[in-house]
Parts: sequence; C-alpha cells; structure tokens
Amino acid sequence: MSSDNERSADSGDGAPEQLALIRETVRKTKVPRAKPRTWRGAALAKELPVARVLVNKGVLHLDQYFDYAVPEELDAEAQPGVRVRVRFGAGGRNVRGGRREGGGLIDGFLVERRAESDYTGALAALAYVVSPEPVLGPELLALARAVADRYAGSLADVLQLAVPPRNGRAESRPSPEPLPPPPAPSAGSWQRYAQGPAFLRALAEGGAPRAVWTALPGPHWPEEIARAMAATLASGRGALVVVPDGRAAGRVDAALTELLGPGRHALLTADSGPEKRYREWLAVRRGSVRAVVGTRAAMFAPVADLGLVAVWDDGDASHSDDNAPFPHVREVLELRAAHGRCAFLLGGTNCTVEAAQLVESGWALPLRADREQLRIAAPLVRTVGDGELARDGAARAARLPSLAWQTVRDGLRSGPVLVQVPRRGYAPRLACERCREPARCRHCAGPLQAPDQRDLDCAWCGRAETAWHCVACGSNRLRAQIVGARRTAEELGRAFPAVPVRTSGRDHILDSVPDVPALVVSTPGAEPVAEGGYAAALLLDGWAMVGRPDLRAGEEALRRWTAAASLVRGQPEGGTVVVVAEPTLRPVQALVRWDPVGHARRELAERAELGFPPVSRMAAVTGTPEALAAFLAAAELPPEAEVLGPVPVPVTGPGRPRRPGEAPPGESWERALLRVPPGSGAALAAALKAAQAARMSRGSGEQVRIRVDPPDIG
Repeated sequence: MSSDNERSADSGDGAPEQLALIRETVRKTKVPRAKPRTWRGAALAKELPVARVLVNKGVLHLDQYFDYAVPEELDAEAQPGVRVRVRFGAGGRNVRGGRREGGGLIDGFLVERRAESDYTGALAALAYVVSPEPVLGPELLALARAVADRYAGSLADVLQLAVPPRNGRAESRPSPEPLPPPPAPSAGSWQRYAQGPAFLRALAEGGAPRAVWTALPGPHWPEEIARAMAATLASGRGALVVVPDGRAAGRVDAALTELLGPGRHALLTADSGPEKRYREWLAVRRGSVRAVVGTRAAMFAPVADLGLVAVWDDGDASHSDDNAPFPHVREVLELRAAHGRCAFLLGGTNCTVEAAQLVESGWALPLRADREQLRIAAPLVRTVGDGELARDGAARAARLPSLAWQTVRDGLRSGPVLVQVPRRGYAPRLACERCREPARCRHCAGPLQAPDQRDLDCAWCGRAETAWHCVACGSNRLRAQIVGARRTAEELGRAFPAVPVRTSGRDHILDSVPDVPALVVSTPGAEPVAEGGYAAALLLDGWAMVGRPDLRAGEEALRRWTAAASLVRGQPEGGTVVVVAEPTLRPVQALVRWDPVGHARRELAERAELGFPPVSRMAAVTGTPEALAAFLAAAELPPEAEVLGPVPVPVTGPGRPRRPGEAPPGESWERALLRVPPGSGAALAAALKAAQAARMSRGSGEQVRIRVDPPDIG
C-alpha cells in the first residue's frame, strides 16, 4: 500500500463531510446552462430578442418569414444577413419553459432583428449561427423578392440561385483592399457607333443611360464591354456584365485585365470551382471588387453602388435558368436597372424581339452603327436555295452545293474556314429522299437512325427496321435529314485530304483556332474564335433551323447565323458566308442585308397583332390532365386572362433523356397557356402563386409546374 493510500485511510472519518461539501458546491453552481440547438433555460438577448428568419423551404405556402428567439450567447453573431440553423416543424404543442422545442434542423437566413414578435405563441430559439459573415444584404433581398413575385415563385428558391453555397476556407480569408477608381477610358472602337462616345461619357459622369446595342461583327465586342465597365468604375460606381458561357466570360475577362490590370474585377463562372467562386463572390459582397463578369448566376451578384448592368446575347438559351422559378437574365437585370436607377446595356450581334420592344416602348434607346461601318465590318453573304440544289449535281451527290465547295477552296488559300452544322453526330435523323418526310418507327413513331452507317433502328425503342418505306409517297430511299458534324467532317476530309479538319461541339468545344488553313466543323454556339477571323463560313441545312415548329424558330436561326458570320473577316478582306437555305425566307433576307433589327421589328409587329409574347404576358401550366383541370378550376385568374388549351405534351420516349418541362417517361401530361394583356402580368403571377400555394397547403394530389414567360411555347 502506498503512502497516499495510507493517508486516505487514516482520514476516513472526514470523508462524509467532504462529500457533503462537494454536493453543496455542485448544487449551488447548477444554474440553467445554454444548450445549443434548444437553448432550454438560456437568457435571451437584452435588445432585439426576436430574429425574423427566412427558412430554406421552397414550397409556396411557406413563402414567409418566421420569428425565432435570440439567445444571449448568439446576440453578437446573429446579425441581419447571416446564415443560421433553426428548428422547424415542431408544432405549437411542444413547449417547455415558454420555448417551443422539437422539429428538424433547417438552414435559413436571418433577415431582421426585432424587439417583439407579431406571433403570440411561444417561439423556438435559433439553433446556431452558421457563419457571422453577412451574405444577404437589403438590396439583394429586395431583388430576390421582386424576382419571386414576377415569376410566381418562392423567395427561398430565388435565394438558392442568388447566394452561392458556403465555403469555410474561402470565408476565412480576408478580401483585398479596394483599389481607387481608374481614369475614364478613351472611346476606342466605340467611335464606330454614332452614339458610342456619348454613351461612355454618360457612364463616366455618373449617368444612367439605357441602350440596346447592335454590335458590329468582328472581334471587338469584348473590348467595348470592358470600356463601358471601365467608364462606370471611373465614376466611382460598380458594373455587372452577364454573358452566356464561360468562353465569352473569358474573352471579356481578358479584355478587362488588359485595359485596367488585375485586381479590379471578379470572374464568376461555374468553371472556377466552388472555393474560388465563393471567394470572388465574397470580395464583391465585401466591396473589395466593384466589377463583375460572369455567367447566368452572376445576375444576382451583390455589386456595391451598382452603376451599370449589361447582358450580352440575351437570346441565348443559357440566360434562362432551368431551376424554379426559372428567371431570365434580361428580365432580372431590367429589374435591377429600374430599382437601382443604374445604366442598362443589352448587346449582341443580333436583336431579339424583346430588345426591339424595349426600344419601341422608349424604355431604352438604340445604339447602332451606320451602314458604311457595317459594310466594312460584315462579310459578304450568299445563299443557295432548293432550286439551285436541285440543279446542282454536286449537291445531290454530296449534299454540299458547288458554290460551297468553291467558297471553301478559295477561303483555304488565306486562312481557316468555318462550317456550321445544326447538330452533332453522324447521321442521327433520316428522311425520305423524295419528299423529306421524317422516317419514323412503325411501332412507337420514334425517329429512325443509322448509327455509324449501319442498319436502321429506332432512337426511342431501339427496334430494328428492315423494310422501311415512306408513308407519304411510297419511296424506299432515305437521306440524312440533318447530317451531323462528324459526318460532315469526314466528307470534307475526303474532299480536302491535305487540309486538317477540326470539330467543335458539345463533347469537346474549342476556344480558338490559329490563323492557318483548316476546316473547322462546329455545331451552333460552339464555334471557336479564329485568330484574325475566318476566311469563309458555310451555314448548312438552314431549312432545318428555320422550319422548326417554334414561335422563335426564325429569330433563333438568324441569331445562330449572325453569331457564326460575325467570326468571319469583313467583306473588304475577302470574307464570305454561304447559307444553304431558301433565299426568300425572312431570316435569310435579314442575314443577307445584315439587318437583325429590322427582322426583330417585323416579328414584334406580327406578335402584337396576334397577341403573342413579349407584347402579352404568358404563363405555361403543365401537369397530369386531372391535376391541371383542378388547378385551372381553383385559380382566381384576372378577368382579362385567356386560357389556351390544354393540349397534350409530347410523351418522352423510353431511354430518351428528359428535358425541363417534359413529362416523365410513360406519363401523359397536358399544357395550358394563360395569356394576359400588358399591365396584367403581376396579377397573373400572383393568382398562379396563390393557387399553387393553396394546393400545396391542402396536399391536393400532384402539383402542376408553372413557368411564367416560357421561352418555348411551340
């Protein structure tokens, strides 16, 4: 036995007194202690003990704020704009000590601190503050609410798009100190536009001009956007530019860096990765950077003292979000310009109908070059129609007319030649050689295909077809309805064996190609930039782009063509574009004259006569026939609302990828279009939101899908 044990045994008579003393000490110190996530018995904050929280629940019937108690220990961190975690769904019966307990933990944003709550029952306490970083400011909150109301969506869904996910490592790093405003830039290539220098001066002097800019073809538009941003920064304000994809963002990023140097702007794209993107976003939120270039999600970037919002190529489908409530970049930036009273610039080599409406209504002014500048910058455009194709033996044998072959040969003498094909692949869709009736499967009516030039089979059900004949004319000869990029590349490679052939499409997109003779076969939107410009371009199968059953088919075809033709050298340098399409079609004529504005104006006039968007406001409601009928019966639509339909939605074939808005495979859905005249769009959105919220709160079976201002209405 050790000496310590001996001493303990000898002092055994005093053990009861020591135990009693210990118990008394514990009893006196046993005061209510704060327990995270429940905070039972914890004292509340002395000032503003109520936190108004937006919980991360995207359902419409919960699109409101909820009040929570603020424990004293969270008083310093629980400031407006921070991310919090709260208990939600406990019910009013689970109350202990005046506090509501239970429910599941859920994310949220602390919107406001208040002295008292409008709710008379017991409040649950904030579980904890995720981060003391305030990421939701008043301006961003107001913008998100306006977007949610416009698109009949919930505020939580909009904030999911507006605020990027948290990254602790990026948040722990300080942002750099802001740089002083740069000097106002010179006009540069803006001199080519009659009102270009005046537009830059207005930005540099703190003005808020609104312009629809029809850019000249050529490589100068990234530099021109950079100069507009630099002029805005010179006035001490911030600038925001949204472009369709990462390649365009990289070009504007390089132009800004060359003009102003590094450290003055942030690049917000999905290619940056979550940590770098969040670090850049935080630099903008903290005011370290006052200029932003980014893709779609950057439309919500919290730029301090915003002086300019700009969008490039607003007709690109990438600008329309595929997540609820499906906002469009152009509309969001219009809201920011109107609410923030800042400048607005909508630019592109094409002109959408919505852009023409902004000019027609007087909300924005046109910013264009004169015809003399256009003749210098634009290439020569030539057409090949069906009549010439029928008389052209080379076209019947190889699908490419003689004019196209001659243009390729001439262009390859001085540089690369671009070939635009409407889709990728080999020969994915087939049609009757005589009447062009699409070849379809006898079992499921799916499109027939001949992968890698082998036997026919169905793209939907996969069944082989051995004895096909045309149901319209009886012919048994097939032709490629739209020959893909790979097949075109093979044909051109055989015709020009000494010339390298490069392809650019969805699987592999090239950013740029050198200024050496080469054939570049690309799908629309994936055209790489050629150093010094392309010597020539072929726009194949134009009839397939114009003939789509879509209200925007002509507008979209012209946008694709002008985007590709803008990469070609100007006519004085020998640049030539050949479009294989009927010359009498309106989009083809607009391309030949290089008049996208005139085409947009005529489209706008026709839509105004027919009551189509954007003159009217429209919403698409899609769901099962039963759910759709119940929704339309319950919705309190404005008196002037017109219901078109419902009509069946095309059934998604088995094995085919499901696109946004399509019915699940095997299900039959219907769609109704709701149309209201100008000025009633807000009332329509409110009625749809209220009807959807009522169905969700009652749990009335399957929900319907609502999309305000759908980009595709057929």
